[in-house]
Amino acid sequence: MYKRVRLRDTVEVPPAHLADVTPDLVKRLLQDKLEGRVDEDVGSVVSVIEVHDVGDGAVLPNEPGVYYEAEFDALTFDPQMQEVVDGEVVEVVNFGAFVGIGPVDGLLHVSQISDEYLAYDEEGQMLASRESNRALGVGDAVRARIVTKSIDERNPRDSKIGLTAKQVGLGKHGWLREDREKRQASAEGES
Repeated sequence: MYKRVRLRDTVEVPPAHLADVTPDLVKRLLQDKLEGRVDEDVGSVVSVIEVHDVGDGAVLPNEPGVYYEAEFDALTFDPQMQEVVDGEVVEVVNFGAFVGIGPVDGLLHVSQISDEYLAYDEEGQMLASRESNRALGVGDAVRARIVTKSIDERNPRDSKIGLTAKQVGLGKHGWLREDREKRQASAEGES
C-alpha cells in the first residue's frame, strides 16, 4: 500500500554546501540517503516529496559536515498481508512468475496461479495450460493477493512477498475480462 507519511531524519550537509543550506538541498540529500531504503515502521521509501522544516545544524567532533534534523513528507510503499494488488509479470521461471508490485517483486508460485496444470515454456517465457489454452507471460497485468511477506531491511531486493491468484476476482487481467464476458453472455442467454 502506498502512503504519504510525515517523517523526521538527520542529514549531513557536506562542507562545500554549508553556505547554501536550503530545503531543496536538504531534500536532495534526503533523497540520496533514503530513497530505495526500507524502514520497518513505514516500509520502502519511494520518494521524498517535500521538506517542511530544517532545524539548526549540529557539528560532531572529527566530522567534516554539519548535521541537520529535517521534517519532511515521503511517499512509502508497505505491502500488507491479504492486500489485493495489481502488478505486471516481470519474469517467468519454471516454478512461477515474479510480479512487480510497487518497488518490489512478489512471487506468484505456479501452484497459486490456477487449478489447471501449467507447463513452463522457457523459449516463450511463459506458463501455459493445455486445458484452457491460457498462458501467463512477461508483461501481463495480474491481480493477486499478498499471502506471505518477509521484508529484509538491509537488502530490500532480498525481501520476499508471496502472492496468490486462485480466488475469484484474481488472476491475469485478460482472464478476468474473459470470465466476466462469459458470465454476462450466460446471464443474457437466460433472460
